[in-house]
Amino acid sequence: MPRALLHPLRNRLLRRAALAFALLVPTLAGAQAPAPAAGPSPQMAAAQAGFEALPEAERKAIQNDLIWAGQFNGAVSGYYGPLTFRAINAFKGARGPADGLLPPVERAALAKAAQAARDAAGFKVLADDKTGVQIGIPQKLLPKRDVTPSGGSRWQSADEKVTLDTSTTPPGGEDLAAIYEKAITVSPNSPRKITYKLLRPDFFVVTGETPTGRFYRRLAAGPQGLRGFSIGYDKALAPTVDKLVIAIAASFEPFPTGAAPAQPSAVAGTAPSPSSGLSSLLAPAARTNERYGVALILNERVALSAASAIDNCRSLRVGNRNAKLRQKDDASGLALLDLEGAGAAKPPGLRSEAAGASEALVLVAFGNDAGKRAAVALPGQNAQAGGKPALKAPLQPGQAGAPAFDRQGRLVGIVTDNPSDKILIAGVAPQRSYGFADGAAIQAMLGKVGITLPPAAAAGAELSTGAVVERVSGAVQPVICGL
Repeated sequence: MPRALLHPLRNRLLRRAALAFALLVPTLAGAQAPAPAAGPSPQMAAAQAGFEALPEAERKAIQNDLIWAGQFNGAVSGYYGPLTFRAINAFKGARGPADGLLPPVERAALAKAAQAARDAAGFKVLADDKTGVQIGIPQKLLPKRDVTPSGGSRWQSADEKVTLDTSTTPPGGEDLAAIYEKAITVSPNSPRKITYKLLRPDFFVVTGETPTGRFYRRLAAGPQGLRGFSIGYDKALAPTVDKLVIAIAASFEPFPTGAAPAQPSAVAGTAPSPSSGLSSLLAPAARTNERYGVALILNERVALSAASAIDNCRSLRVGNRNAKLRQKDDASGLALLDLEGAGAAKPPGLRSEAAGASEALVLVAFGNDAGKRAAVALPGQNAQAGGKPALKAPLQPGQAGAPAFDRQGRLVGIVTDNPSDKILIAGVAPQRSYGFADGAAIQAMLGKVGITLPPAAAAGAELSTGAVVERVSGAVQPVICGL
């Protein structure tokens, strides 16, 4: 892993990134901005309390079984959110009230259905002797075993319409960020389309499609070098393979510390145990008495965020500093925060020209990473919604206030909407449209309080995503709102 990518994020990022489950889905163009955040319904709150009283292994086993039952497409975290609530109700169907609860009879039925699906696929978690990774293989779908030209393992379907490859590169080779940039580069003459991309310091995920196929790729960095897997398949097989890719991603461990885990129990009514090696990669549930957001440090005492990130907060922290609201601007949806204590700040320059139509941008936000708020780079696209500036991006709750930068690292605007629900479609956060305060709105608000941002330099050569993150990371901090 290159030092340039890890520094200066190192003090805020864990050495191991949380598992990102991502599966190819078409971009949801033209989606409306989400409604303001709302608390869970009493029914869901009651179901969550019952679910979270279960042992962690059982909570994760239920989510794993829901994947195999075809109802759940999120991360196996043990956290009970809207996705788990809806998945349980979808599995129950008309057999009981839509209360998000699994009584013993329904739990046994779920375990039986999931095990039947595993058996039908011949799913087994293997230790790959060619690369050292641990990964689940649907052996009945992929009975052909071979070696890739680069020395990894290859599993294929009998008709070769589905191919899964593992890969490994020893330390000292090409770095993760450079490979990511190549993976997301699409030639104007190429039929390939990237539908999702995510870069973190220790791994990346890229999904896409061609006129006839779909593909998923994940690559992780560690002391032993780079390890990953990719799977490509015919679009006609998506109804079957999509679910399997989620299960494969849930089982994948690039740097396992022990033997491959035992397979789930086939006894109906007995909850299968999740892979023991997953525990170090799963993100825990967020605290229910906290809400999160993102802030941009303007100077040593002032930060800029979205009003939706700090509404109704009893206490505020920006990074490790206490903060309080100085001013909200209803017209732009922005909020200015005063920071306690002193701290160094080097804010990015504000771009003077407006973003072009559909211009690709880089957002810096935060997500759960083993219990901490860790920085993550997300793709964004400038847009319009109802004649107002908007941004299309794969955002999740807690990412209101995320700043967007162009490929020269210049500030373009701030996301002002707060995603109200954790939406994942086949494991992927879809591109949706969000309210966006552009450079003109930022200048107008700051002008009211006599604050200015340094002008950005003229456009130069485009930077890689990693280089943009490195340039601006010191100015982007997580917001913790105490409720």
